[in-house]
Amino acid sequence: MSIKVEWKGGKAFEATSSTGHKVMMDASKEVGGEDRGSRPMELLLMGLGGCSGIDVIMMLEKGKQDVKDCQMEITSERADAVPAVYTKINLHFTVTGTDLNEKKVARAVELSAEKYCSVSKMLEKTAEMTHSYEIIEA
Repeated sequence: MSIKVEWKGGKAFEATSSTGHKVMMDASKEVGGEDRGSRPMELLLMGLGGCSGIDVIMMLEKGKQDVKDCQMEITSERADAVPAVYTKINLHFTVTGTDLNEKKVARAVELSAEKYCSVSKMLEKTAEMTHSYEIIEA
């Protein structure tokens, strides 16, 4: 995998993946940016949500669960010192479906966190990672 990152002026950069997908990053106006894109640290949490979400959906589909929606809310805390790494991250899943098996949902969230999600495994080196879920009947 390779990524090309190109300066777009000011504090903005555009990243292009080897598959051709692009992401704009920029700093906030408070530090001289123009707010034209996500902050790099936000993208890490977005990647965590995408990685873990894919895992959970794949496992629930394999378990023949009738999932109608899956959303995640990620909350975090960062160190006060530089570098301001993440120190705490909670990934909360809200899984909506018909007759969902709670044990299968819990196991999918657990396996993603402990085994499959590469982003989660990297972030747990600096952050206390917690995962939670709720099930909503469709």
